Amino acid sequence: MSKPGISFTRRAPDNITEELVAVLSSKASFEFKPLFDIVLLNLRERNAASGGEEMLRLRSYEKLQGLVNQGAVTRTVKGITKKYKGVAARMVTLRAEMKVLRADWSEKLRAKAASAT
Repeated sequence: MSKPGISFTRRAPDNITEELVAVLSSKASFEFKPLFDIVLLNLRERNAASGGEEMLRLRSYEKLQGLVNQGAVTRTVKGITKKYKGVAARMVTLRAEMKVLRADWSEKLRAKAASAT
């Protein structure tokens, strides 16, 4: 018998995390507001920004904190300013994992479309 909560599997690639990883893969460090602005712009360009901006902001912050907890992003606090910077080795790994997930997802969609016709 599986533990409760463990059985949930992600059905689709996570657009927000993909964008966070893409932006944080640069050598720059960001405060949350400018980081979110870039992520939001990128999501809108991909037509992947669903929900209101405030909900996206909350989800982005939650995903960012998850990356911090995984050790993929470092948070530096100076006074009231928090800056986030990707850990290069972890970013490379995450990007590779997400690329595989995105490819698998695309293949499933193609197979589903082919079987529907």
